[in-house]
Amino acid sequence: MKLTIREIAIFGMLGAVMYVSKMVMEIIPNVHLLGVLTIAYTIVYRNKALYPIYIYVILNGIFCGFATWWIPYLYLWTILWGIVMLLPKKMPSKIQVFVYMIVCAAHGFLFGTLYAPVQAVLYGLDFKETIAWIIAGLPWDFIHGISNFVCGILIVPIAFALRLAEENIEKS
Repeated sequence: MKLTIREIAIFGMLGAVMYVSKMVMEIIPNVHLLGVLTIAYTIVYRNKALYPIYIYVILNGIFCGFATWWIPYLYLWTILWGIVMLLPKKMPSKIQVFVYMIVCAAHGFLFGTLYAPVQAVLYGLDFKETIAWIIAGLPWDFIHGISNFVCGILIVPIAFALRLAEENIEKS
């Protein structure tokens, strides 16, 4: 996955967009565009989408602290990226919006569950305690999943805009 100078600049900006979008939307807990942007970047850039995703993760650690809460970020977004990579590249346009919205929502609903293994290891939680931790977070996961579904309507338009920008850059 050799990068061009143009790609380095673009991926740096896209990672920064993820970080800034999260900061701007932090006033509303568990509502953000991170899943939307992860999916849109993956649709357009495929394997190379990992660059802006991990630029976001690193920026998050730099500005918010490399604390224990940050460790799951090393894999949480990769799971979403991997699921999108498994989807067909050319889905019928009538269903792709809904498929992406559902995938984005599922990641939000499962966020606490996906986060839980690191919590269990770091804090020595047994199975019952881990399940209790997951259950305690369900209201937040519910908000996260619903907001990801609603925000997911933006995935296809963002991916379209990114593709259009890529085509225009290639033409010039």
